[in-house]
Amino acid sequence: MVLLLYGLASMIGNLAGGKLLSNHTMKTVTSFPIALGIVYLLSFLTGKLTVSMIITIMIWGIFFAIGHMICQYWITSAIPEALDFANGLFLSCGNLGITIGTAVGGLFISGMGTPYIVLGGLLFLILSLLSILLKIYMFRPTRQHSS
Repeated sequence: MVLLLYGLASMIGNLAGGKLLSNHTMKTVTSFPIALGIVYLLSFLTGKLTVSMIITIMIWGIFFAIGHMICQYWITSAIPEALDFANGLFLSCGNLGITIGTAVGGLFISGMGTPYIVLGGLLFLILSLLSILLKIYMFRPTRQHSS
């Protein structure tokens, strides 16, 4: 039942993510890791409380969908002339991310216990925020000085 609610919440996330990316692209992209980090912390705090955790999982479902939309937007806007390649790269990197995330999450579980897998997620959110800020910094438009 909770997985069904998660799926329904992700449908809401698709609608919200499309609207957010259309109207506030950079704000959505840069604030996403922070917002998802808050959801991770909520899951850590509500993990033993059934009703609260179900609500947290639904919020997580919304952000899950928004995150996928951001990734798809980010990769296709980077190389709009090669969308097939961009989609292939998106899928390959997603699979690689799942593999690495699973391994790191397993290390947190084996070393600290199941509730602390959230720390692995937070680690990757910090890395994603740093890479977003680096991309923004590296590819910002340069100002030409008039002489």
